[in-house]
Amino acid sequence: SRFVCTSLPLDAAGAGCPLPSVPAHGGALPPEEELKATVLQLRETVLQQKETIGSQREAIRELTGKLSRCESADGKSAAGTWKKELGKGKDTMGDLPRDPAQVIDQLSRTMQTLKDRLESLEHQLRANVSYAALPNDLREMLQRRLGDLERQLLSKVAELEDEKSLLHNETSAHRQRTETALNALLERVSELEKGNSAFKAPDEFKVSLPLRTNYLYGKIKKTLPELYAFTVCLWLRSSASPGIGTPFSYAVPGQANEIVLIEWGNNPIELLINDKVAQLPLFISDGKWHHICITWTTRDGMWEAFQDGEKLGTGENLAPWHPIKPGGVLILGQEQDTVGGRFDATQAFVGEMSQFNIWDRVLKAEDIVNIANCSTNMPGNIIPWVDNNVDVFGGATKWPVETCEERLLDL
Repeated sequence: SRFVCTSLPLDAAGAGCPLPSVPAHGGALPPEEELKATVLQLRETVLQQKETIGSQREAIRELTGKLSRCESADGKSAAGTWKKELGKGKDTMGDLPRDPAQVIDQLSRTMQTLKDRLESLEHQLRANVSYAALPNDLREMLQRRLGDLERQLLSKVAELEDEKSLLHNETSAHRQRTETALNALLERVSELEKGNSAFKAPDEFKVSLPLRTNYLYGKIKKTLPELYAFTVCLWLRSSASPGIGTPFSYAVPGQANEIVLIEWGNNPIELLINDKVAQLPLFISDGKWHHICITWTTRDGMWEAFQDGEKLGTGENLAPWHPIKPGGVLILGQEQDTVGGRFDATQAFVGEMSQFNIWDRVLKAEDIVNIANCSTNMPGNIIPWVDNNVDVFGGATKWPVETCEERLLDL
């Protein structure tokens, strides 16, 4: 029930003012008692309204203080405190005064103001949270990433330091080996520069061509005159396969194959004169020393082939009536495609050779036998085998040669 109290003058009590009916307990009460009961009820209602208004004022003051603290404090902590206390706090908004319209309007305006401030504060808090909390997360994530990158960088630096140390060691070892090889070469060059004193005799040396390349070779300093016959003899040792390669070649302008001795691939040994070919019945790729002699004359192109003093073959019509042209280049160990160059590694000689001599005539068979069995020493009258007449290139080397008797024991 609601009671509305309106003050009336005392003389208006008998004018028939309607009074709210009071339930009777055990019968009707006199008018004075009913009036007293109504007054008591009104007083109780006023006291209750005063208590309600007081509690509401207290709640408003409390909320106002909290809002002030929230606005002035840190957004994040204030938001948490506000939400926490607001969630567990007492709902004071629904306990409005029952009668006074002004108090209700005032409370409505106050609550609207609080609502507006609360929405503004929540908006500010959301902005603060998105601005402050998120960068902290990003900062932590970036710190983790930076930590990982730093560890990876340190690991990579350590690996590079190890590789640098290994590379330094390898470089030092390689430099030492290179310096040793260079010193050996310099010593060898110094020995060669001293002249014939490097060997016991000017002809007691051999040329070593250990690799099948296009840059290891020897070169005869002297050239050939015009020849109508010749004899070429040499000692050689090779076990290269297939084919020992090219022991020697002589090229002149306009004809790279003026004189060539070659064993290429699985073909037999061939003698080329002016690019004409004769196959020789020689077998020398067993890794032992062998003495080889080849004779040729322009008359009918007659040729002979000797191995270890024994004539193994003869023939004719090899470039007949063709004189050997002068002024060419004589190369040991390579086949020439142009004068003095354009070597082919597949045609290179691999092994050792010595006592390469050329005569301008056909030697007698007994002379060749005597040279082969070490009973006589006949230097070539056109190209003699002497140290100062032979240059080596590309890693080819000169070494003291075994004696003729030792070469014979190797047969």
